[in-house]
Amino acid sequence: MNLLLSTGAIVGIAVGAAVALIVVILLCWGIGARNGFVKMRNANEEAFATIDVYLKKRYDLIPNLVETVKGYAKHESETLQNVIAARNNAASANTTAEKIEADANLTNAIRSFNIVAERYPELKANANFLDLSAQLKNIETQLAEQRRYYNALVKKFNTEKDLFPKSIIAGMMHLEKAPYFALDSDEERQNVKVQF
Repeated sequence: MNLLLSTGAIVGIAVGAAVALIVVILLCWGIGARNGFVKMRNANEEAFATIDVYLKKRYDLIPNLVETVKGYAKHESETLQNVIAARNNAASANTTAEKIEADANLTNAIRSFNIVAERYPELKANANFLDLSAQLKNIETQLAEQRRYYNALVKKFNTEKDLFPKSIIAGMMHLEKAPYFALDSDEERQNVKVQF
């Protein structure tokens, strides 16, 4: 009888140890998954903050370009005012979604601005204008690269968030799908022409 009791006790201890081991493994996996989401969310925020830096450079450069063009294109004031208005709206956007929308509007305004600038050959020869145009082209290139990087991080985050069983941890963290920095129209998908 003692032998039976001790065998049952050993089995009970072994089952208890196995259950405890499974719980510890699941707990470690859960902590690892949560920490992974925190790292991905922080990487997304850092990548968007970098986009913000390039957008700020862009916003700061645009008034200088507009002032340079004003002297040559006095009768194009509506286009120039639209560029400044789009720049001001973009600079005052607060949320990620607002910044993405405002950037799309600013890109369209810059396209119109570039068309105006192309009408004035003497403007295209102006050294200040050429320098500002080169700076804008450089910023546009850097922005495009940073948008791609940000979107790659968003894709990874959104995929991991939706995959089972990590979706359970994501649900417990109340994580929402991160927005892509996407262009909304076919016109916006075209390259910004900044060569003069």
